[in-house]
Amino acid sequence: MSNRSCLLLFILLFEITFNLSAQTINPYKPDFTPPKQIAGMTLVWNDEFNTDGKPDPASWRFENGFVRNQELQWYSLNNATCKDGVLLIEGRREKVNNPYYKEGNSDWRSAREYAEYTSASMQTRGFHEWLYGRFEVRARIDTAKGAWPAIWTLGKGSWPEGGEVDIMEYYRVDNVPTILANVAWGTNKRWTAKWNTKTVPLTHFTQNDPDWVKKFHVWRMDWDSTSIKLFLDDELINSSPLTETINADGTNPFLKPQYLLLNLAIGANGDDPSKSGFPIKYEIDYVRVYQ
Repeated sequence: MSNRSCLLLFILLFEITFNLSAQTINPYKPDFTPPKQIAGMTLVWNDEFNTDGKPDPASWRFENGFVRNQELQWYSLNNATCKDGVLLIEGRREKVNNPYYKEGNSDWRSAREYAEYTSASMQTRGFHEWLYGRFEVRARIDTAKGAWPAIWTLGKGSWPEGGEVDIMEYYRVDNVPTILANVAWGTNKRWTAKWNTKTVPLTHFTQNDPDWVKKFHVWRMDWDSTSIKLFLDDELINSSPLTETINADGTNPFLKPQYLLLNLAIGANGDDPSKSGFPIKYEIDYVRVYQ
C-alpha cells in the first residue's frame, strides 16, 4: 500500500471514529442531538423541551388539585419547568390550602383541608392524539419512597373502556422498588379494568449498573393494529396482543387514538413519602412519536 493510500485510510478511520464518538450520548446528560431517523417511519410529533420556561401551552394542558387514586399531591402548573434541555417535574413538600374543602365531606378530594405535597401532571389531550406508532420518552426518575412517576396514554371516553397504556410506572410493590409496564381495558363491571401488567424489580437493572438511577433511560411503546409492545432501553418488558384487549361491549380501545400523559404522583401506590428527602425530581429529556 502506498503512503498516499495509507494516509487516506488513516483519515477515513479517524473520521469514522470521530463521528461515532461525537454521536455517543452521555447517559447522565440531556441529549441535544437531532431526533434519529427510523427506517420506514416518520417523526410526526416531538417535544425536546429545549426552550427554558413553561412547557408549550399549544401542546400540553395541566391538571390541577387532587385528581385521582387518593394521592397526596396537589397538582400545579408551578411544579413543571423546562430548563437546560429537560422538563423538570418536581415533587415538593409544601402545604397548600384546598379551596374545595368541606368539613365532614366523604369525598376524598374535598375532605382534606390541606395538601402536604405538590407536583405536576400534564397531558396532550385536546392537542395531540395518535393511532399507532412508536413512542419514545427519554427520562430520569427519582426512586425515593413515595414517588410515583409515570408515562402513560389514555383514550377518549370513560375509563377503563377508553383504554390505558402505562409505558412506564415506578413505585414500590410489597415494599420492593419496581418498574411497571401495563395495558388496561374495560370489563363488565363499571370502573374495573382488565390488566396485562408486568412488574420488574429495580434490582434487575441496578445489579448490572449501580448508577442506573442516576442515568437517563428510553421508554418505548411500539403500537400497531396487532399489538402493543413496551420496552425499556430496548429490552422488551411487556407485550399485549390486541386480540385480547376487548371491552365487555366488544369494542377495542386500542383501535382508536390515545393521548399522552406525564406526571409525578406522591403517595398512594408510591407509598409513604414522609421520611423521604424533597424535592423529588422527575426529568424528561424528550418525547418523540413516529408513525
